[in-house]
Amino acid sequence: MFSEINPRVSENKNVISFRQTQDGKHRMASSMNVAFIGLGTMGAPMVLNLLKAGHAVTVFNRTVAKTQAAVAAGATAAESPAVAANAAGIIITCVSDSPDVKAVVLSEDGIINGARPGSLLIDMSTISPGVTRSLAEQLAEKDIAMIDAPVSGGSEGAQKGTLSIMIGGAEADVERARPVLGAMGSTITHVGPIGAGQTTKAINQIIVAGTYWSVAEGMALGLKAGLDMEKVVQAVGNGAAGSWGLTNRSSNMIKNEYPLGFRVNLHQKDLAIALETARELGLPLPMAAYVEQIENGLIAKGYGDEDISAIARSIREMSGLEQ
Repeated sequence: MFSEINPRVSENKNVISFRQTQDGKHRMASSMNVAFIGLGTMGAPMVLNLLKAGHAVTVFNRTVAKTQAAVAAGATAAESPAVAANAAGIIITCVSDSPDVKAVVLSEDGIINGARPGSLLIDMSTISPGVTRSLAEQLAEKDIAMIDAPVSGGSEGAQKGTLSIMIGGAEADVERARPVLGAMGSTITHVGPIGAGQTTKAINQIIVAGTYWSVAEGMALGLKAGLDMEKVVQAVGNGAAGSWGLTNRSSNMIKNEYPLGFRVNLHQKDLAIALETARELGLPLPMAAYVEQIENGLIAKGYGDEDISAIARSIREMSGLEQ
């Protein structure tokens, strides 16, 4: 049997509930107060999964209309990141780029000016490892802990709660975050100190770039040869060439239709971070640099909001499939 001790700290909503087991050990209860900032393609379904898991969630988004589904599902809307942060012991950010994270954390109405001492910030954006480390240092001065926890799995993974989450930070902070992260991801890996999660995400995006580009080339070859591409994908997908990208995005490339999963412009931003990190380490990344240029061209042509499988547009054009 469990008996509750100090079940709620209701006056400040910085809820960290504990239960005392028969062996006398205190364990964190499953329900926690969470602030979530950034309800875009990824963040919105992540919030819904937190609510389904029984967490109390306060949300903030610059475009207020994007909070409506979360509020209808039981979330509370806040007027600023600071107000949202003040209502929770765990604060999650999931926004587009390094400047956006810096704004929601460091601005006058940002997290750093609203979060209570002892709070934990989980940044699930994809940003520069260097910016991550700088933010962690500034937050630590206010006794606010931080871990970086970027994700992979696309909008499908965000909706299903099956994201792969790669984490940098102190072990104790990571363990504190697990009950919340478990509502959003099925693979949660602590890869190293603060910033290591972002470096791991850069590696992920490099591999994604190579996989998608090779799938695009393969699909173009099959189309030019007049093959039954459904049978081709079945044949190669069950062998050494099998991959998530082949299984889930080859049909986009065959049909030349690219419904949104993860935007070209966001992947290009991620590759730029990877290339910047590589330059700092003196490492050439020729394939990543090539795909980044492909994506720059797509963005210039107005395809930046399509799924990243739209890189197939480039090889289709070069091969004459678009004529």
